[in-house]
This record gives sequence, C-alpha cells and structure tokens, in this order.
Amino acid sequence: MLTRDQILAAQDRESEVINVQEWGGEVRVAVLSGAGREKVQAAAGKLSTVQFGALLLALTLIDEAGAPLFGEDDIAALANKNVDVISRVLDVAIRVNKLTVSDVEEAEKNSEAAPKDSSGSISQKN
Repeated sequence: MLTRDQILAAQDRESEVINVQEWGGEVRVAVLSGAGREKVQAAAGKLSTVQFGALLLALTLIDEAGAPLFGEDDIAALANKNVDVISRVLDVAIRVNKLTVSDVEEAEKNSEAAPKDSSGSISQKN
C-alpha cells in the first residue's frame, strides 16, 4: 500500500510541452490541481474573458519540476500579452484540462447517469 508521503510526492499532473515562438521557447501546460480547478470554477462568469484566460494560464503553466511559473499577482500581466499567442496556449490548457464545451457536457451527462448513494457516506475498503 502507498504511504501518505508517496501519494503526496507523486507527480500525477500530466502536462504537455509546446513551443511558443513569440516567447522564444517552450512552455509546459499542465492539468489543473484540484485547488486550481476549484478556482477556475469559482471564477467562471465573474471575470472578463481575458482575465479568465490569464487565470487559467497562471494555474496551468508550470516549470520542469511541476511548480507554477506564475502566481495570481501575474494575471494582469498575462492578460496584457499578445491575444493570439495567449489563445494558442489557452487552446492547449483547455484541451488538456477537458474544459471544452463537449467535455463539460459529457461530464455532466456522466454525472447525471451515475448512481446516487443515498447514505452520503464514503465507503472504505480494508
């Protein structure tokens, strides 16, 4: 069985490296963490399209070790980058995070079809 430390140390966020010629190199776009997805969901509809995209980039662009390249303080700066470049990187972030309209509809459909556990408890296997 895995230990707590092994689970927390596991690099389980898949990522994709893409070339961004305008920025002079490659960037790594990762799957959101659980906390990151929660921030994205909370921001949906509350931010402008540009600010929302900048938030998504801030939460998905990581270095080789998996650490974020940007913080939330960088959102305004990211929002001021070339919109065509940002859009290309966002396309990758949206795809790897399954945030397309069809992905969201599929997730909702699967959620509705899932059997409901009326007990509200989490089962444990020993």
